[in-house]
Amino acid sequence: MTTTTTETAQVCKALDDIASALERALAGITTLRSLFSPDDKKQESDFDPKDPRNKYEIGGLMKLTDRGIEICYRLFDAGKTRYAVKELMDISFGAADHRFKAWEKAGGVNREKMPLD
Repeated sequence: MTTTTTETAQVCKALDDIASALERALAGITTLRSLFSPDDKKQESDFDPKDPRNKYEIGGLMKLTDRGIEICYRLFDAGKTRYAVKELMDISFGAADHRFKAWEKAGGVNREKMPLD
């Protein structure tokens, strides 16, 4: 009878260990899902890439304002490619590439975000 009690206790402990591991795995999956799911829709709706405040004209050329640069960075934060930013912001690929490299240098998604005025 001692053997059966010991075996039952071991089985119960193994089941508890499996249940705990499953709970940790589910918590990890939930965390990953939150990282990959587009909660960015809410953030993206806060700004318009085509907003006239994103650019200013100098010598016949359109340049990005500080706000426009921040919009580019936020688009990169949301996982947009340089090609997507080019289209959304109506800028050249070279300008989008330049902003992407500056965004990476500033820390990428971990950079300090600037307020949109």
